Amino acid sequence: MISFVLGIDDLADTRFALSPLHETVLSLRVLRDPGRFALHLSWRRQVLDLLTASDAEMLLALVGDRLTLPDFLTPRPPAFAPDFGEELAAVGRTPPDLVRRDLLAAHAPDPPPRPLRDVPAAGDARIAELRDTVCALLRDYWELAIRPAWPRMRLVLEADMTYRARRLAMGGARLLFAGMHPNLRWEDGVLHIADMIGRHRVVAGGRGLLLVPSVFAHKPAPPVSPDEPPLLAYPSRGVGTLWTRPPAAEPAALASLLGAARARLLLLLDEPLPTVELARRLDVTPSAVSQHLRVLHATGLVNRARAGRHVLYRRSGLGDGLAAAAR
Repeated sequence: MISFVLGIDDLADTRFALSPLHETVLSLRVLRDPGRFALHLSWRRQVLDLLTASDAEMLLALVGDRLTLPDFLTPRPPAFAPDFGEELAAVGRTPPDLVRRDLLAAHAPDPPPRPLRDVPAAGDARIAELRDTVCALLRDYWELAIRPAWPRMRLVLEADMTYRARRLAMGGARLLFAGMHPNLRWEDGVLHIADMIGRHRVVAGGRGLLLVPSVFAHKPAPPVSPDEPPLLAYPSRGVGTLWTRPPAAEPAALASLLGAARARLLLLLDEPLPTVELARRLDVTPSAVSQHLRVLHATGLVNRARAGRHVLYRRSGLGDGLAAAAR
């Protein structure tokens, strides 16, 4: 079990971030162990068809047998939504001794696999060369496997953060962590993360806690090293709809009354949802959704309320009646 001891200042500095680099690195687990990631199998097949054998071997060598990853590949995001190149540049500046430490820790107690077999005895120059090779591979992999789907992934992640922020507002840290994953337990100012290889306790000491939702995380994933500041990548909500097509056209009567786009939108609002999540589910731009929502709100078919940075929309009683009749 890994534990984060969070004081009052740390809770006040608990925040979310999006990380294209984290998603790129965590997705390597899907390539390594598809049995744990059934929702991503179609994506995995497409990616493996595009990778060369040598590139795939090196990328998979970064993942330990227990799906551990080197900490230096997932540095703390420097902003709420950093650029991939900015994050990768930070990886490229990692000192060789930390690169060596993290590569060995990811595979411990076993020796590193064939592409990394010289890491234990390699000098700093060789480790720096290996680090630069990995950075180049990750850049190419990002362009090939993650960047084409990143806009859709980002909408899923932003919708998750809106939901989590609402739970934090309703019930504080206890409610936030209780609904995040069964492996998380909040008790007396300490966040306990079960089912971990590591067994250490990290005192945040004013560094706060950074929460990073991920479409490729199958369980909460803190840094492997106890020397890293508190960070937690966790499974995002909504991943099951990431690779699905938009819903089919709605019943003709409601579509004739409202138009097909607004009818489809109205039927999605069984629960409060932000614009970004609606846009993701309909595979359209947030601005297009906003235009339709303004009309639906002006006619009394939806209600809206602000939650943090987002406005949540839900059908009104009148909208419920129309939706029930259409169904």
